[in-house]
Amino acid sequence: MASTKWFFEPSHTGAEFRARHMMVTYVRGQFKNVHGFLEVDPDDPEQARIEATIDATQVYTGAPERDAHLRSADFFDVEHHPTWTFVGSRVNQLSASEFQVTGDLTIRGVTRPVCLDVSYLGQWDTPWWENGRDLGPRRRAGFVATTRVNRQDFGVSWNDVVDRGGVVVSDLVDVALDIEAVLESTPEP
Repeated sequence: MASTKWFFEPSHTGAEFRARHMMVTYVRGQFKNVHGFLEVDPDDPEQARIEATIDATQVYTGAPERDAHLRSADFFDVEHHPTWTFVGSRVNQLSASEFQVTGDLTIRGVTRPVCLDVSYLGQWDTPWWENGRDLGPRRRAGFVATTRVNRQDFGVSWNDVVDRGGVVVSDLVDVALDIEAVLESTPEP
């Protein structure tokens, strides 16, 4: 079978993170403006190409002051590094629907290898609306990817100490991505 190309639909693709806060609970945040693509031959998924870009300027945690602090040089430094990127370099198929995708994640201009645990959720033909008209059907596929990163590895190092030697923000951050990929249509002859 030939290779297919899919694009990540930004309105249905997002990234979430959670980090321990004040040693007692988790604070969660999200990014909605995620763009990317997947090129894959269904008969040889281990040769897939994956790239994604996250607009870090749009971080949302539900607290405007915290969001502003996250955008500052203390954390994401979006003035100098407004986007994050992931470029997949290796796909390891574990089962019909489970994969490990290794690649380079760049945050704040620092690139480190990460491994994503990816679950393939299936695909479906759906309506496709543009300018108030259904131009469908279009094929959509769903994926969930998770990983854990150490924010210190990317220069995201602000912290403060609390009682008994605790910290305000944990170094380890859990990341989850919900990806809705749409098969690129081929132009009619």
